[in-house]
Amino acid sequence: MNLPKLGVTLYSFTPYFHARDYGFEDLVRIVGERGLGPGLEVVGFQSIKGFPKLPDGFAAGFRRLVDDAGLELSCLGANADAGLRQDRLLTEDELVDYMLAQLEAAHTLGFPVVRVQHSVTPDLMERLLPHAERLDLTLGMEIHSPHSVRHPKMQALLERYEKLGSPRLGFIPDWGASLTRLPPSLLSTYRAKGVPAGLLDAFDVQWNAFHREPLIRDDAEQGARFRRMREINQTYGGDDVSVRIGTNSVGLFGHMDPADWKTIMPWVVHVHGKFYDIDANGDEPSIPHDILLRDLVQAGYQGYISTEWEGWHWNDTDDPFDMVAAQHRLSERVLASLDASPAGS
Repeated sequence: MNLPKLGVTLYSFTPYFHARDYGFEDLVRIVGERGLGPGLEVVGFQSIKGFPKLPDGFAAGFRRLVDDAGLELSCLGANADAGLRQDRLLTEDELVDYMLAQLEAAHTLGFPVVRVQHSVTPDLMERLLPHAERLDLTLGMEIHSPHSVRHPKMQALLERYEKLGSPRLGFIPDWGASLTRLPPSLLSTYRAKGVPAGLLDAFDVQWNAFHREPLIRDDAEQGARFRRMREINQTYGGDDVSVRIGTNSVGLFGHMDPADWKTIMPWVVHVHGKFYDIDANGDEPSIPHDILLRDLVQAGYQGYISTEWEGWHWNDTDDPFDMVAAQHRLSERVLASLDASPAGS
């Protein structure tokens, strides 16, 4: 069978980058040395000083570095920050210019796919399409918690995609939108840091209550969930440390049925293989890799899955490189089982 390909986003190694333990070039080399590719995803503003303006000679040096590491470029993570100014949001024309500069950089660097974010409306995506065609790029809207495939913003994009019918436009599923439970390491880490058990239990109970409710459909519903988690934190005497649990539980840990990704499979151009934990059995306890990978295989997806470890928000014990390697082993095991079964069933 033709199966999806594995890779990694350097975002998984953010703690090392922030601590200056490793530089950008170091991380690329280590990804190659440890066999964590072959796909390489980079977040432009995180990794490249002055982005989207590229230093003289940077692009050629970068491509040599990637080739020497035995890697392939999979996706550039662009940002669509409409709130750059303090006094107002960017206008549509300003946001187009902001995105276009990043597309030009992606083309110069050699990336085939660019991740865009939900500030890019269907109208803006349509305006960017001729530039994507000119630059030989594919634009993928990331569907990230608390959004889902059923969110009105994503449904509006899907409608526009169907109207335009261009292979240059698509979606990037982020598996963090499809959790089945809170990551166990989140609760155990904060318990070890002294957060009261009652508060942790209350957060867990509330997350599961949200899980039984309809998916978030607008900013007002999202804001209400953030407020509810802050109220719980205050009720149980939490502090600025514990309030992060409630914030993460709404912003990072989505409630979408993993099977719902099937509804947009024809438009998937890249995948963020988000994960938080790997248990003693080598499984991810809160993100069902068996379902997610099965549906990609059955849909005939042969692009890259960028492993994205985001447990570093609270887990400062496990090594990010080891965590990525463990998730690759899990993915390879599942994909091998699908390859051995009839039609990936």
